[in-house]
Amino acid sequence: MDPKIAAIAERIRSLREIERYSQEEMAAAAGISVAEYIETESGKKDFSFTFLHKCAEKLGVEMAELLTGETPKLKGYTVVRKGDGLPIERREGFKYNLLAPNFRHKFFEPFLVFAPFDKDSQNRPVPLSMHDGQEFDYVLEGSMKFCYEKHTEVLGPGDAVFYDSGKGHGMIAVSKEGCRFIAMIIKEIGHP
Repeated sequence: MDPKIAAIAERIRSLREIERYSQEEMAAAAGISVAEYIETESGKKDFSFTFLHKCAEKLGVEMAELLTGETPKLKGYTVVRKGDGLPIERREGFKYNLLAPNFRHKFFEPFLVFAPFDKDSQNRPVPLSMHDGQEFDYVLEGSMKFCYEKHTEVLGPGDAVFYDSGKGHGMIAVSKEGCRFIAMIIKEIGHP
């Protein structure tokens, strides 16, 4: 078992027990079956980005706390220099870099995301995910195919999309060099 995955799984289990949530309640919050939740919480299965986001919301902690075991402490402001942040690799090839991991009580989670080009994914349906709140994505480099339920848009540098992330959404890079974009995941209103 990967030690990083085991450590994150243990933090999720411990926080769940402290908050007195059942595995069934956590599975419902994460939008997965109880069996899949148990397998993930035991560290036998890697975490998706959506799973981590939904668990952090249900447990009332920052995503960075699940990933590192440390509670963000900064308030007022925080600076993240180029190339810094908290790297997260949870979807094959996608690289998320949390840009404010040490700032506490955020209203949104800012990420720099790199989506790699995958020739095989170009002719398959784009995998969709859902999480509470809203999301804003701004393309910096390359192009992406953005899917929202039954709608599809191709976005290039300087294009942006804002959407209700409680509906099925997903994206893939369509440019051979991949796609780099800023993603801001805005928490559900009333949940700072």
